[in-house]
Amino acid sequence: MQKEIFIKGARENNLKNIDVTIPRDKLVVLTGLSGSGKSSLAFDTIYAEGQRRYVESLSSYARQFLGQMEKPDVDSIENLSPAISIDQKTTSKNPRSTVGTITEIYDYLRLLYANIGLPHCPVCGKEIRQQSIDQIVDRILAAGDGVRAQILAPVVRGRKGEYHKLLDDARKSGFVRVLVDGILYDLGEQIPMDKNKKHNIEVVVDRLILRPDVVHRLTDSCETAAALSGGLILANILPDDRDILFSQNYACEDCGISIEELTPRMFSFNNPFGACPTCTGLGTQLKVDPELVIPNKSVSLLDGAICASGWNNVRGDGISRMYFEALSKKYHFSLRDPVEKLSKEVMDVILYGTKGEKLELQYDQPRGKGVLYQAFEGIIPNLERRYKETQSDGVREELESCMSECPCPTCGGKRLRRESLAVTVGGLSISDYCEKSVVDALDFVLKPVSYYQFSPMFVNESRYRGENYRDIPLLTDSEVWLKKSVLDEDGQPVLDERGKPAKDIVRVMPAQIKEALDRNRSEYLQSLSEKARGAREGSERLGNGAERAAQSRESIAM
Repeated sequence: MQKEIFIKGARENNLKNIDVTIPRDKLVVLTGLSGSGKSSLAFDTIYAEGQRRYVESLSSYARQFLGQMEKPDVDSIENLSPAISIDQKTTSKNPRSTVGTITEIYDYLRLLYANIGLPHCPVCGKEIRQQSIDQIVDRILAAGDGVRAQILAPVVRGRKGEYHKLLDDARKSGFVRVLVDGILYDLGEQIPMDKNKKHNIEVVVDRLILRPDVVHRLTDSCETAAALSGGLILANILPDDRDILFSQNYACEDCGISIEELTPRMFSFNNPFGACPTCTGLGTQLKVDPELVIPNKSVSLLDGAICASGWNNVRGDGISRMYFEALSKKYHFSLRDPVEKLSKEVMDVILYGTKGEKLELQYDQPRGKGVLYQAFEGIIPNLERRYKETQSDGVREELESCMSECPCPTCGGKRLRRESLAVTVGGLSISDYCEKSVVDALDFVLKPVSYYQFSPMFVNESRYRGENYRDIPLLTDSEVWLKKSVLDEDGQPVLDERGKPAKDIVRVMPAQIKEALDRNRSEYLQSLSEKARGAREGSERLGNGAERAAQSRESIAM
């Protein structure tokens, strides 16, 4: 990389065909009188060209969020790096859109973590390793003697399509049943599937009652399921309809947790396979705020201290008045006292309910008098339940007036599943890395890495098997392990004894990781251009064919 940026023939706005040389990696100040061309040179020329170069490398989807600047009026700019600048006012208001996702920088991180990430158990934090068939069988048998179970092969997980060929192959292989989106079908019947919707397909390999004498049968069924799905086995425990997902790739023996092979979608908070199931990838939740329910604590309950919908008319003759009179009688407080004078126990009961303890509700209506015995749900649980159940936008908006955003209790605002957050590179999860400043993130990428930060992936069946990774020579401080597909002379993947693509272990430098990612991106863009060129050539051939056919018809007519 050159140490200087060369600008030749800049003519933007009031610039008069000037040539400038600017040092790189330095703090450069442009000064001068108003109208001398400082902004024209810095923003309309240098930045405009850097931003244009960056945007042109992105997909058409990303370009719609990044307004591309016009090519500046300049002869040439040399040694200029692509530049990024995003105006907060012009980006999408969608909370799922971030600077990283819009600029597609986050896609590089997902690819990096999926290829060289080190998975850990989300419970105990221990590094997790491959799980053998014997270990999977022992886990299934631990469900209990006499328990009914199904062994399933998850062949499709969250992908679009109709999969007619896959179902035909399963039927020809002797399988009888299949689960499609949770519904059990016979493979002999017509199975409806929308090609534009994502589906989950599990082939039913075996149904059995767990006993000590079925170990061999269960082992064979697990091996069959793993061969069909590429190492994944789904055990459905029928009494409580509980699904346990096992993986031959990664599992924690102590906690009994298995995760599937690392893929880029596991690190996307906009994908169901990576997003936190509680907040669906938003990182925050709307929760009822007690301070908004009772904003003025100097007012009594009868005078309207509660501002929440449905509970703000205690003075009336409705159900709320009946509940509060019963509460005041049972817990010995007055509805006329200011809220600030009520005890913590009383406020806890008002806000969160009686926890199943029934109250004596006395009603006096024109239709009659009587007594009801009923538990008090609590204001906050009542509001949250109504918010989840309502279908009315007006009611939802009214309830949101008493709610505020708070970090998700499951992911802590990190947006991802705990399994995805437990994958580290250099000791950091993808969320921890994204929280770093630009300077700290760059320092982290450039620092030397060690063997213990980037653990090898033991997938080479010919050289490394099982726990033999300790025999692999240690890396230097500037090397990392990567897995690489084994190809034959024709460039086709070589299959191992299990029918899966064989992998080889290679040593690479950190700088080579970026080169590999850039190469994959350029190959993808090249493939798109080749497809477009092929489509144009095909259209031209069709046009030429039609023209020749018309000429032949004219000659025959003559």
